[in-house]
Amino acid sequence: MNAHLMTERRAILTAALPNVPFDGWTRDCLRKAAVAAGHDEDMARRAFPGGPADAVEFYVAEADRRMLEELERRDLPTLKIRERIATAVRVRLEQAAGHREAVRRALAVQAMPRNGRAALRSLYRTVDAMWYAAGDNATDFNFYTKRALLAGVYSTTLLFWLNDNSDGFADSWDFLDRRIEEVMGIMTVRRRIGKVTGRLPDLPSPWAVLGRLRHGTRRTA
Repeated sequence: MNAHLMTERRAILTAALPNVPFDGWTRDCLRKAAVAAGHDEDMARRAFPGGPADAVEFYVAEADRRMLEELERRDLPTLKIRERIATAVRVRLEQAAGHREAVRRALAVQAMPRNGRAALRSLYRTVDAMWYAAGDNATDFNFYTKRALLAGVYSTTLLFWLNDNSDGFADSWDFLDRRIEEVMGIMTVRRRIGKVTGRLPDLPSPWAVLGRLRHGTRRTA
């Protein structure tokens, strides 16, 4: 994608976000945002040829980019791995705090059957970015295990956070810590089984889906 189109997409997205809670992720909302950004309505179609689903996928990608920029300013290498992951999830959600309704409506768009693959692709990219920031260098099947488990942690925490009215989202962070503790327990048990049997236990089929989505989606370090 050329730099000019990327700039226009970002401008339209910025103009659309305040109206998404009222209008939803719709073509009409994107057209209005294009005009607000100083273009004609047709610019919305050129910027997001896939319509609302395309705009939502771009919104998630931009959130990943901002998250990575912030994490690069954090001293993550001094933290334990579970603390790095917790920090990544917290940063991701804290940055979205001003647009919770837009996030909620984005999930509704992604939940549509026709958008299922794009939704899974976006989720993969998010958890891959988190592990990348955490310094993960796995190249074997453990690469997919980590991303699949984090996908569950992030997704459930996101849903909890959307309805959390506690001060400073304290309840969400407690929920996140519990989920990470559970995942660390799963990984520990899996390693112990591997030592006893000589092979790691197989993972359920959804993990294979993440593996297939990796090709062509993993960002270059």
